[in-house]
Formats: sequence, structure tokens, C-alpha cells
Amino acid sequence: PKFGGRFNPGLITRAVLPLARELHAQQPFDLVDAQFFYPDGPAAMAVARDLGLPFSVKARGADIHYWGARAYGRDALLETADAAAGVLAVCETLADDMAELGMARDKITVHYTGLDRDLFRPMDHVGLKKRLGESFGIPLAASDTVLVTVGALIERKGQAFVIKALADLPNARLLLVGAGADETSLRGLARQVGVADRVHFLGSLEPALLPPILSAAVAMVLPSASEGLANAWIEALACGTPIVITDAGGAREVVTSPAAGVIVARTCRAVREGIDEVTRNPRPPQMVAATVERFSWTANAAALAAHYDAVA
Repeated sequence: PKFGGRFNPGLITRAVLPLARELHAQQPFDLVDAQFFYPDGPAAMAVARDLGLPFSVKARGADIHYWGARAYGRDALLETADAAAGVLAVCETLADDMAELGMARDKITVHYTGLDRDLFRPMDHVGLKKRLGESFGIPLAASDTVLVTVGALIERKGQAFVIKALADLPNARLLLVGAGADETSLRGLARQVGVADRVHFLGSLEPALLPPILSAAVAMVLPSASEGLANAWIEALACGTPIVITDAGGAREVVTSPAAGVIVARTCRAVREGIDEVTRNPRPPQMVAATVERFSWTANAAALAAHYDAVA
């Protein structure tokens, strides 16, 4: 929330603790788990202390970078990490950032995101643009270069850089998947740079609708200012679509070969050059998808179960 961040852990605790006590009395828990470091982590710590249980907490990105930049947030993060029986992070880079904040690095286990591999896979490109255009009312021609950006419409995700780059990519159309506070300003920017007819706001979509969009695109472009390890990166690659991303969070743990795409600076020119590079050197979809073979819900669940067994 924009306001009240300092008080949210206490408010969550007050709301959750009576129910937690009731459920624990009916069927005792083994541990308390928080899947976001702040404000969830301090609340989980309070509930666990009340019930006399160990607790685990996971860091995802903004919960460390945003709240750790505030004195009260940093204090709460460090207290939570110190008291936790186990600490998880979505990538090595985030774990290193947590250590720089003051957390014990040897206490942090990297736990990569999962992926529904039955859903996110390369789709046949024959007729895909036409079907996509008909579904969303977009005049997609076979010759159009389709770009997609998946993420909340907020400054941190960097959609503005992609919109500006579009001015120098006359055959490209940009599909923006996501919703957020910056939609009005992004629409205004598209009009300002003369590409409003080639920027299409699709809003928030169900996961099942993403694979055909990702598969039809030549690149998923996401010039974020900060990330942990974005699900959008993995989902795009699993659909055979290379990514053009900034050196944020676990980017270098994902773009480990040219097949996965390129890492660029967070400037309009660099984003445009990254799109040009990917467009000029198309990658076979199966080769792109192979770069994220290690990501699956099976592997994610097994690693999480092992972590819980170790801390409970």
C-alpha cells in the first residue's frame, strides 16, 4: 500500500492471530511461512512466537529493495531474518543484496520460481498473429514485428522506454499486458511520440491467455529498474520467446546464453538496439525454451519441501 507501510505488520498480526490460534488448537501447525518478506515476514514472526513455532520467510525482490531502503523497513527485515528458522530468496543476486543489507548470507537458500510447463510452451506460429489480432481487436499483419511487455504498469517496470523505442521501429507493435497506476501517463506518452496506434493495452490477463501472446512475439521486453527473478522472464522463454531485459536482480542467472536474449542498459537507445539484435538474429523457439528447462513446479515443490523439512 502507498500509505501505512510502517504499521502493516502489526495490523496483519492483529487480524490473523486469533484465527491462527483457533486453527492451531484444532490441528497443530508445524511451522509458519511467509512468502513475502515485508510486511508478511514480521507478521509471520509475531504469529510464530505466539504459537511457539519456527517460521520461514521468502524474499522476492521489491520486498527487500523497496522496504530495505527505509530505516524502519530495514530494521524489520533484519529482525525477521535473524529470528527466522529459514530464509529463502528467488535468486542468487537477491540473496547477495540481502547480505549487503546485513542478513547472514549462509542462512539464505536460493529457491527458484516454478513454471507450469504444460501451459507455457512454444505454440505453432502458423496463423497465430491472425488469431491473436482477432481475439483482441488488433490489426496485426503478418509482416508486423510483435513485441510484448508483461508487468504491472508502474515506473519500475520501464514500459516508457519500450514505447519510446517504438518510434524508431516502424513495423513493430507493442502489446502491454498488465494494469497499474501509470496507464494514463503511458497512453499519453504513446500519443506524444506518435505510436498510439501501435501500442495496445491488454490489461491484466489470466495465465492461460499468455502463451499465444508470448509465442507470437519476437521478444518480451522488460527494462525494469529492479527485480528479483521475474516470472515474466521465465514464462516468455518457456514459450520460445527471447527476452530483452536490464541487468536487474537475477537477470544473469536467466540470460545465460545468446539463445535466451540480451541484457541491455536502461535507456531508450539500448532497449531499441536490444530489440534490433533479437529481431535480426531469430532464435529457434525450442532452443529458447531449452534455456529454462530447470524451472518447473516439480523442482520448485521438491526444493520447498526439503527446506520445510530442514526448518520445522
